[in-house]
Formats: sequence, C-alpha cells, structure tokens
Amino acid sequence: MDIYGHFLGMMVGEIGYPPAPLRGRFHGMGDQSDYYTRINAVNFALAADDGLSIEKYERADVILVGVSRSGKTPTSLYMAMQYSLNVANYPLTPENFEQPGLPNSLLRFLPKLRGLTLVPERLAQIRSERRPNSPYSSMETCRDELNRAEVMMRDAGVPVVDSTARSVEEIAALIKQSLKTVSLPVA
Repeated sequence: MDIYGHFLGMMVGEIGYPPAPLRGRFHGMGDQSDYYTRINAVNFALAADDGLSIEKYERADVILVGVSRSGKTPTSLYMAMQYSLNVANYPLTPENFEQPGLPNSLLRFLPKLRGLTLVPERLAQIRSERRPNSPYSSMETCRDELNRAEVMMRDAGVPVVDSTARSVEEIAALIKQSLKTVSLPVA
C-alpha cells in the first residue's frame, strides 16, 4: 500500500522537484571521513567526560564547565555528534570552591571554556530525581554552588549559557556560535 504517493504528488507539484527514492536507507554514512570524525569526537567526549582525562584538553575544541547536573554531558555528546567537535566537560564541585578562581588545571584553557548555569529551582528539581531529600539536592546547596560557580566564571571571563529553559540543541548552537564570535548572551 502506497501511503505517501498522494502526498508526494502534491509536494512535487508545490516545489517542482521530483523525488529521488532510495529504498531501505534511513541514515547513510555519506562521506566516510566525516562519519569517522564524528565518531572520534563522540569517543573524545566520552573519554573527557566529567573531568576525566584532563591531559586530553589540549585536543578539545571546547570545554564545558558548570556545577553537577547543569547539562554538560548531554551538550558535549550532542556537539560531538552534530558538529564533530571534541568537547570535554569539567564539573565545578564544592572542592573547587575552597580556593578562589577557576581550578588551576583549567586556567591554560581559558579561551576554550564555556560555562553552563541554570536557576536553583531547576537544579534542585533535577538533582532530586537523582538523590531525593539529600544535601546534594537541597535548595540551599544548589543556590550556593550556582552562585559560587557564576562568580568564578564571571571573574575569569568565561562566557556562560543559562540552560534552565533551553534544549540541548539550543545550548549547543549558542556555544558553537560563541566559538566564532567569543561573545555569548547569558539569558
């Protein structure tokens, strides 16, 4: 049963181009070089996730920083898959806030750093799904960590994206755009 034939005829009439049917192909590899570059970028994002393999940061195109559960990992993986970028991410933890400024391990990569933040209410909600009724997910902890992280990133001049009400696709697009322009809207 041809369920698309009727609609396809109307579409061809509208746009003026005939279809080029390729049966059984959903996602072709296309250019194998591009495909392998993308796969390597995904492998890099996985290897450099959550502060792992800091020695690989030299190869990173961008390094996302932010508190736990601010969206660093999904954004890293999306940017690797969609844009073939080598994206690392580094979590800002309570231990990082014991000393002033960004962690020393990040300072030499300052031009590559991009921050993620969100409102405390959303962070508490996300963390509560992972660890309900814990100090980790308390509003006080979330508010404190976000404030400290934002001050740290602002003082270092790290462009920041608010991930509160944005999809991973939007966050990634803003970060990618910032790599070209170096200025990034916060809201």
